[in-house]
Amino acid sequence: QVQLVESGGGLVQPGGSLRLSCVVSRNMFRIYGMGWYRQAPGKQRELVAAITSGGSTNYADSVKGRFTISRDNAKNTVYLQMNSLKPEDTAVYYCNAVIETYGGRRDYWGQGTQVTVSS
Repeated sequence: QVQLVESGGGLVQPGGSLRLSCVVSRNMFRIYGMGWYRQAPGKQRELVAAITSGGSTNYADSVKGRFTISRDNAKNTVYLQMNSLKPEDTAVYYCNAVIETYGGRRDYWGQGTQVTVSS
């Protein structure tokens, strides 16, 4: 059973930084695209940043220039470096990965990690 395990969330003041990590564990053949989504209270889940297996990246307009997504394929890990955080970045952040296993290729999700930006 594939698992995505996130870490790095917490409480930070406006203007501060956090780094989220997501490790893909258990049996798999290959990891394709990976990404981070977030969901604030009363809002729909939205894409924050995505990265292909080749390293191409895509960002939501609201985080461009402040957030950086990266991945370490040897460690099956994706990161999200978040700088200049704003109160509106407060949300539960979810890791996502498209993974191929014996059962085929499909989306997998982490359990979510809370990020709170507040003074």
